[in-house]
Amino acid sequence: MGLTHPFLDPVSTTKPGPKNLITDVPGVTVGQVTYQDGTHNTGVTVIKPTPDNVFQNKVPAAAHVINGFGKSTGLVQVQELGTLETPIVLTNTFAVGTAETALVKALMADNPDIGVTTGTVNPVIMECNDGDINAIRDIFVTEADVTQALATTSTSFEEGTVGAGVGMSCYDLKGGIGSASRVINIDGKPFTMGALVLSNYGFLRDLNIYNEPVGAKLAALQDAEKAKENGSIITIIATDIPFNSRQLTRISKRASVGITRTGAFIGNGSGEIVLAFSTANRISHYPKTELTTQAAISDDKFDRYFRMTVSVVEEAILSVLTHATTVTDRKGQPRQSLRDAIDHYLTVTPDAALERLKQQLGI
Repeated sequence: MGLTHPFLDPVSTTKPGPKNLITDVPGVTVGQVTYQDGTHNTGVTVIKPTPDNVFQNKVPAAAHVINGFGKSTGLVQVQELGTLETPIVLTNTFAVGTAETALVKALMADNPDIGVTTGTVNPVIMECNDGDINAIRDIFVTEADVTQALATTSTSFEEGTVGAGVGMSCYDLKGGIGSASRVINIDGKPFTMGALVLSNYGFLRDLNIYNEPVGAKLAALQDAEKAKENGSIITIIATDIPFNSRQLTRISKRASVGITRTGAFIGNGSGEIVLAFSTANRISHYPKTELTTQAAISDDKFDRYFRMTVSVVEEAILSVLTHATTVTDRKGQPRQSLRDAIDHYLTVTPDAALERLKQQLGI
């Protein structure tokens, strides 16, 4: 479940969906496999864009690279053709090849025509480096893990220290998986946008939550800071609003605003990558006609969708910090959660603003 705090949204007037998760977008499901044994702190998170065969009936999509320090697969074709034809797999950097093989096998099992009577398939795998907390060199994630995550997707899923997010950090605190949603009315009908982030970036001193300099306060209790930004954040945006791929590119670019509102500056060694898709206007792999008719949003009405995007991405990141739990990394050192870091600070220095923030975030 996403954040359940009293509604705080200075950017957009839109409200969260029922779960405040990306799965509030009809048809979208998420599945996860988690490993957390002290040495191996890693996993897999899968986002299925539709309940049916997305290879046979693709969805409009766009990929936007904010800073390209990453090892993802499939983005070049998404950018070129403007479609997504597989589920999306999130995992750690060294598991990308394993995940790609597993996803290709799953798609071939469902589509006997792939590589025989039609072309190949474009698997989308995205990653962050969890090597600070996870023994990444062990290449622990298996094809079976990806297969299990694909087979167990649901509209309900956990956030924080789960799935691909087990070994991730966020603003030097415990990071991981976070999600949020927003609902908007278009010509009297409700439509939903959801975001899911794999958050693994940021300096503690920069963390800002609802204009409260939380990170600067918490960092004052620490003896040292890391020297450079080597983290990443993967952002997935899903919607049933009928955007075309060009419009989804514009939407995905605004994810950077939601990221930076929490304090990020997008460092040299950081991989910020966004993938956005719409479940409207499906695109058949075997079209029966050359001409198609699609619903579309007028471009001159786009400001409220940009605001909506910023809002849902910012809250997904805050949901990571709210749900993540303190873990012990592979070196035996704790990686504190936001909750534990604030509680520790409050034992040293009473702070009414941080007390209010805890209540607002529900932690």
